[in-house]
Amino acid sequence: MDKKTRIAIIGSTVMVLIILITLGVTIVDKLTPSEEVMLLTDYYKVEDTEVLVILQDKIYEKKGMLIDGVVYLDYETIVQNFNHRFYWDNNENILTYTTPNEIIQAEAGNSEYSVTKNMIKTKESSDYPVVKVFAEDVYLALDFVGKYSDMTFTYYENPNRVVIKYLPGEYLFTEVAKATQLRFSASIKSQLLVQLPVGTSLIYVNMEEAPKKGFSKVMTEEGIIGYVKNKHVKESYYQTINSTYQEPEYTNISKSKKVNLVFHQVFNTDAAGNLENLIKSTKGVTTVTPTWFTIDSVEGTISSLASKDYVEKANELGLEVWALVDDFNTEISMFDLLSHTSRRETLANSLVEAAIEYKLNGINIDFEKISNDTGIHYIQFLRELSVKCRNNGIVLSVDNFVPTPYTEHYDREEQGKILDYVIVMAYDEYFAGSEVAGPVASLGFVQDAINNTLDVVPKEKTIIAIPFYSRLWKESEDGDISSESLAMTPASELLQSNKIETVWDETTAYNYAEYKMDGFVYKIWQEEEKSIEEKLKIIYDADVAGIAAWKLGLEKESTWNIITKYLN
Repeated sequence: MDKKTRIAIIGSTVMVLIILITLGVTIVDKLTPSEEVMLLTDYYKVEDTEVLVILQDKIYEKKGMLIDGVVYLDYETIVQNFNHRFYWDNNENILTYTTPNEIIQAEAGNSEYSVTKNMIKTKESSDYPVVKVFAEDVYLALDFVGKYSDMTFTYYENPNRVVIKYLPGEYLFTEVAKATQLRFSASIKSQLLVQLPVGTSLIYVNMEEAPKKGFSKVMTEEGIIGYVKNKHVKESYYQTINSTYQEPEYTNISKSKKVNLVFHQVFNTDAAGNLENLIKSTKGVTTVTPTWFTIDSVEGTISSLASKDYVEKANELGLEVWALVDDFNTEISMFDLLSHTSRRETLANSLVEAAIEYKLNGINIDFEKISNDTGIHYIQFLRELSVKCRNNGIVLSVDNFVPTPYTEHYDREEQGKILDYVIVMAYDEYFAGSEVAGPVASLGFVQDAINNTLDVVPKEKTIIAIPFYSRLWKESEDGDISSESLAMTPASELLQSNKIETVWDETTAYNYAEYKMDGFVYKIWQEEEKSIEEKLKIIYDADVAGIAAWKLGLEKESTWNIITKYLN
């Protein structure tokens, strides 16, 4: 072998060795885990007064605040995620929370708060302001929220973060089998977040995310989310996280027998004189609801037709009195009234004081012009009033339209929890302002009212109100339409005097008549014994708490024979 050949072989050998060494170094480097540490303060970046919020196993988009060592979260987050019964009055800067028996109120920035049980407020104090306000932003102390909510939380420092658990259920867990690390991303070259000793409990997060290079995304109990090598953890297992929170019990006044209520429309304080005559024609009536009160100012004051003589007479007749308050004064904005805490308090106190003064058994709320934006304030009023009624042994009932998408803001589900009775006005399917003629309460309309109400309200709290009247429609040749309401007897007399025969309509469960007179077409779906009985059949089948009727004096005496069949 000549010299040139030897040099070539040596050179090639050296080159191969260099390539092998380089390749080996590259492989070793690639397989060697990174020891670089990412500081948690760089991973979870928050200012000194901020708190990172981890809801269950997800980082929340909003940050909390740390003020004098107390964690605060924004009002919207509290209401949407933890407890919808916290209520903020933006007009008077007052936070209100109602339990079944207490009204708790705190002013912004104040560590004192008031507690109302009956009609008297007492003062209590905490170690921190319950609510803080910064311009338009409202924050609640998480410690205070936790007293009344189905949630627990743990606060950690460096960086500031709070882990909130509020969703009971099954979650997928694992434990560290071999000491390892939690990394920023799914790679051994990724920066380290924390060391994971053997036995560390981890919860899997983002289960919809596909496994990456043998890594899974997990969270530690301290709220650190990152990636762990699958081979370093045990087999996963499901664990049920149960709530230990005790829901407050909303006790209610429940009558031992079916409620048979009649609305009594009164126009003066002399109504007691006529009550006995009206009741004499009835059978089985348990409750009378006189239309006594109406709101007469945006400050929450009421006008009254209440009469002690009326109550005494009703009691003599074996009747309970649940007096009605309405919102029919068109000059009063219910939004402006109910969105102010002091005005709601005036209204609630006025009603309870009247109930006590006149020895009423109950209060009936008939607010029919609640707008969508007033709904939240209306429900808060009912919560507050329910506390005072409950503590004073006063039955609280509320009249509702039949459930529809455009009346959802009346929040019947919440009503069903906090009230004694939810009354559904299953009439006015077609009303005075309707553009087409139709029945007051067809059978399908009433059935839907029952079904949709019972979806959210317990049957033992549901009362179905039916009509004691018909509507006579008058249509002109050019399409104009008008109507008038008729009591049962006048409607029958009208048909008889004009020799008009009715035909039973199976679809609506009404006797229907149509006739021409003086160039007009008249239509009537007649409310009478048979139509009432068809309604009572489905009410009976639903086994609700009872019935109500609008109004006393419009019915035929024979109607009560039908009613007692189904209520007794």
